[in-house]
Amino acid sequence: MKLLKLVPDDTNIQFLKWRVPFFVFSLFLILGSWTLVAVNGLNYGVDFAGGQEIRVTFVGEAEAPVAEIRETVDALPAVENPIIQRFGEPNQVSIRVALPDEAEGDPEFANRMTEDITAALEADHPQLRIDGVDSVSGKVSGEFRSDAAFALLAAMIAVAIYIWIRFEWQFGVGALFALVHDVSVALGLFALFQLEFSLQIIAAILAIIGYSLNDTIVVYDRIRENLKKYRKMPLPELLDLSVNETLARTVMTSLTLLVALLPLLFFGPASLFGLVAAITVGLGVGTYSSVYLAAPLLIWMGVTSKSFVPDETATDKQDRAARGEV
Repeated sequence: MKLLKLVPDDTNIQFLKWRVPFFVFSLFLILGSWTLVAVNGLNYGVDFAGGQEIRVTFVGEAEAPVAEIRETVDALPAVENPIIQRFGEPNQVSIRVALPDEAEGDPEFANRMTEDITAALEADHPQLRIDGVDSVSGKVSGEFRSDAAFALLAAMIAVAIYIWIRFEWQFGVGALFALVHDVSVALGLFALFQLEFSLQIIAAILAIIGYSLNDTIVVYDRIRENLKKYRKMPLPELLDLSVNETLARTVMTSLTLLVALLPLLFFGPASLFGLVAAITVGLGVGTYSSVYLAAPLLIWMGVTSKSFVPDETATDKQDRAARGEV
């Protein structure tokens, strides 16, 4: 039985031919993403913003009356500027309210607020169903934000150090720049569409870092092998060769992950949409950055076969002669 090959063995795509325009495009992506984060901000969930979140289903109604809910909740004395958003089905909403300062010393305050909001809504909608309640104090949410930022920064630095030790410092810089690109694009996506940014999304970004790192290391490992094998080949040609040799593995890995992600993205529960969307986008940008950022940076940092590969020994020459390589 003939095996299916998504990428032919003789594939020879000149990826590095377009390295300059794609690198400029990537810089604009990074700048644009951080501009969106600065201008629009991130739509923090209760994990990071603090407060009380109540998920409600209006049983028997085709659509939740968002305007009426906002007016009812806003009329309560302890509530200011409630955030009402559709959540899942048209008759499901998420009600998010900030907890006042006095709630810090009163653990029952959040429960009383939930009871007040529920009672006010049930007066006009007796079939109301509470699907879940989350409460996070301002102090705890601040700790969550700082811990999440530290986790992302520590992961990226650890990745750079690992690649520096395994390869050379130029490879570490290339991998770190690719990771900064991938994380920036993910954050820009959430700032642009104002998707809820919660602890789930931090897990998704860490998954993006892991996938991007995996793909970059595979490409870098083949580059290192080819630098020793083809010592006189121009570096752009050698990088193209290395990327093409790993292309079949990259395509198969990406398609396998997409087979699992796309059904969840389009048909999965609303609570997982942000997580799956982040990983799906990260899958694409991670592959892109491995080819058009991590690899071309080696050229601009002056990497050659003599930069870190030892001079060919007599044994190496004998091995190449035995393999028929001149």
